[in-house]
Amino acid sequence: MNELVIVGAGPAGMAGAVAAAEHGIDVLVIDEQAQGGGQIFRRPPASFGVKTNYGPYRWAEQLIARFESHPRIRTMFRSTAYGVLRDRDASGMQLQIGVSRDGHGETVAAGRLLIATGAYDMPVAFPGWTLPGVMTVGAAQSLLKSQKVLAGRRIILAGSHPLLLIAAEQLIDAGAQIAEIAFARGLPSVSEAAKAIPAAPGHLAVFAEAARATAKLVARGVKISTRTIVTEAIGKSSLRGAKLSRVDRNWRPVGTSRELEGDLLLLGYGFSPSTELARQAGCEMLWSSKLGGWVVRHDASFATSAESIYIAGEPTGVAGAEQSWAEGWHAGLNIAYSLGVRTQELTKALADSETHLTKSARFSSVVQKMFEPNRHALAHLSAPKETIVCRCELVTSERIDEVLDLNPFLSSSSALKLECRSGMGPCQGRYCEGTVSARIAEARKSDIESSGYFTAHFPIKPVVLNAYQGLDDSQK
Repeated sequence: MNELVIVGAGPAGMAGAVAAAEHGIDVLVIDEQAQGGGQIFRRPPASFGVKTNYGPYRWAEQLIARFESHPRIRTMFRSTAYGVLRDRDASGMQLQIGVSRDGHGETVAAGRLLIATGAYDMPVAFPGWTLPGVMTVGAAQSLLKSQKVLAGRRIILAGSHPLLLIAAEQLIDAGAQIAEIAFARGLPSVSEAAKAIPAAPGHLAVFAEAARATAKLVARGVKISTRTIVTEAIGKSSLRGAKLSRVDRNWRPVGTSRELEGDLLLLGYGFSPSTELARQAGCEMLWSSKLGGWVVRHDASFATSAESIYIAGEPTGVAGAEQSWAEGWHAGLNIAYSLGVRTQELTKALADSETHLTKSARFSSVVQKMFEPNRHALAHLSAPKETIVCRCELVTSERIDEVLDLNPFLSSSSALKLECRSGMGPCQGRYCEGTVSARIAEARKSDIESSGYFTAHFPIKPVVLNAYQGLDDSQK
């Protein structure tokens, strides 16, 4: 049995692995990608001969090197952890993680499980959002970082997150033309800027990266529009442009929309924590819009409500790479302690980790408040009756309204899911849960939290049928 299994090899997962391994714990890390780094530190194949730029995160290169070279860390890359099973014997709780790889399945036994599954770009439904040529900014970045591929040539970026600026700079450097960057919100106010000052020490490189990107875009003549939102993607078989509209302070469109030509529309309204594995494992959840929506409840040691399961990184709240690194490190140290490690080195490391965690949280909390998306306004974009809300099951906005009208006491996302199948497709609701919850809240004059969340079922992701054979195989 593995002392510690970690799902996710981004900043949180790698930090947790190194922290635990350096205090004598044997670690197995499972990740779907070909190598560690996660979305933010995605690297091209070594055969490309390209040096990875880690931006303002100077610690990243050293963390990856320690992760890849530590003798106590084993990895299972190109592998999908699709569910957690439990087995209690005389020695206590044992966790079994179902894993699918290379067309086959197996179970991995763990004394402790650290879930560090990261986040994904926040989906926003509006007319035409399922057209080929409409992508999230994270998807376009992945192609550029890992394969040096441009997804389009004339690109429109729309959203409310500062990542749009950094991505736009990267795309321009790669040879793309930026038609326009449309921000739903206005520029940070004087009061917002003043509140950000205390968070600046230790994070000036991050601020500088955004400032440099903005300066380069302005110098290249890129149009940056504020209080502007995309209301429709235009095209038949593929994207040929988008409709943009000015919005008021509540992000509601005002006046007449305008059309802009482009072959790629990138959306960046923020991120949603990837909590499906934690939900399926029975971890308690809590709602926080500024943290990304539904996040995993945890204590100071990053232990969840589920026995022997810990959490770190974006599933605790979307807070960026620095915070994820700090949480993963702190969780790894606490897991070592829970497994019986009692050394002066660990005691000191825990104290240092708490200090780092406090500093990184100060910065991330400012960013979270400043760039929290207006979820009700974004859900309102899906209102036209022909708009597809659930792209897996092709559930339209009209169908959502019909179900809500016919069932006046229906008030939860899971109940609506049972009535019209929204959330029952391969993505298990990752693309439609936010829109569905906000639409229910608007219809019932309640808050989004009251709508609840979709239940995560085993398996949490599509896997080949052969993977289930591994559930009866001998445990690793």
